Amino acid sequence: MKDTITYGSQKGRVMVVDDEEVMRDSCAKALSKVGYMVETVADGDSAIKRFGEFLPDVVLVDLKMPGKDGIDVIEDLERLDPTVVRVVITGYATAALAVEAMKKGAYDFLSKPLTPDEIRIVVNRAMERRRLILEKEAMMREQERIRKNMMSLVSHELRAPLAATVQYLEVILAGMSGEVSDEARELIHRCNSRLHEMLELFSRWLNMATFDKDKIVEEFSEVAVEEIAQDVIMTMRPMAEEHQVDLSLETADHLPRILGSRPCIEEIVNNLVSNGIKYNKPEGWVKLQIYQDKEGLSVEVSDNGQGIPPEHLPRIFDEFYRVDGRRNAPVKGSGLGLAIAKKMVEAHGGSISVSSEQGKGSVFKVTFPLDHRMPEGQGGEKLDEK
Repeated sequence: MKDTITYGSQKGRVMVVDDEEVMRDSCAKALSKVGYMVETVADGDSAIKRFGEFLPDVVLVDLKMPGKDGIDVIEDLERLDPTVVRVVITGYATAALAVEAMKKGAYDFLSKPLTPDEIRIVVNRAMERRRLILEKEAMMREQERIRKNMMSLVSHELRAPLAATVQYLEVILAGMSGEVSDEARELIHRCNSRLHEMLELFSRWLNMATFDKDKIVEEFSEVAVEEIAQDVIMTMRPMAEEHQVDLSLETADHLPRILGSRPCIEEIVNNLVSNGIKYNKPEGWVKLQIYQDKEGLSVEVSDNGQGIPPEHLPRIFDEFYRVDGRRNAPVKGSGLGLAIAKKMVEAHGGSISVSSEQGKGSVFKVTFPLDHRMPEGQGGEKLDEK
C-alpha cells in the first residue's frame, strides 16, 4: 500500500480512506482533475491521525477495511468535527453497513464499482452540504453575538437609571431632603424593594446573556467544593434564621478536589441553598451534603419545604420558568437562577437533577466529574484524589 498522498489544487479538501490502492488513485484522479485537493490514506488509523493536519471538508470512507473499519472512522470524525461531511464507499455485500453508516451520520454513499462522474457528482453534492453547514454555523454565531450584545446593552441602559433611583430613594429615607411622613416612608420602602428586585433580575439576565462557557473553562483551577459549601452556609445562615429554617452541612472526609471555577460553583450552591430556604416553611430544614460516589463528586441540597408539583419538574431548569408564576406570588424570583446554575454545571462537564414530592420537599443533586479535563491546548490535567 502507498503511504499518504496529496493531489491537486485547492477547490475544496477531500480525504479518501480506502485500503485498495486502485480505488484511492481513481478517486484522487477524478477529483483533482476538477480542482479538488485530495489526500489519500490506506487505513482508518492513518485517517484520524492526518485529519487535524489536512482538515478536509469531505471524507470518503470505505466501510470494509482491515483494522479500524468505516463505521469506526465515521464515529471518530463526528467527535473530531461534526461539520465535516462523510460519504461511505460500499460494495453490494455491504449495503446493510451503508444503511448503518447513514444512521451514524454519513451524508451519502458510493457503490463500487465507481465511475469518475459518479465520484464527482457525489463529492460536489457533499461539498455544497459542507458549505451550507458552515454558513449556518457562522450565522448562528453572529446571531448569538448580536443577541448577547443587545441584551448586555439593554440591561446596562436599564440598570443605570434604576440604580440611580434607588440611591435617590435612600437619600429621602435617610431624611436628607426633609421630614418624611410614615405613610410616604412606607410607600418609598415598597418602591425601593421592587427596584431592588428589578436590579437583581437584570443582574441575572446579564449573567445569562453574557455566559461564555469557553471563557469560564479557561479560568479553571483546582477547587475544594467543601470549602465553598462552608462559605455558602455562613453567608446563608442569617437568611435561614430570618425564615426560621434550620440549615446544616454534612461533608465526607478526604474529599478530592475538582477542576472548576470557584465563583461558578459558589453561585450554583448558593442558588440551590437559597431556594431551599425561600420555598420552605417555618421550622423547616435545609441540608447541604458533599460526598463522593461512583459518578463523581456530588453536591446534594435537600429540604422539607413546599416541594414541586410533578407537571412542573420537566421545565424547572428552563429560562424564566417559575413554578408559581403569579405576579403576586409570595416568593419573588426571576426564573433564571436554576437555568444559570444548569449552564454552569454543564460547563464543568457535570449534571444536575431534581426529585421532589409536593408538600414533602425536594432534593437537588449536582455531580462534578473527577476526571474532567480542560479543552486541548489549555493545559488541563486529570486531578488525582487527595
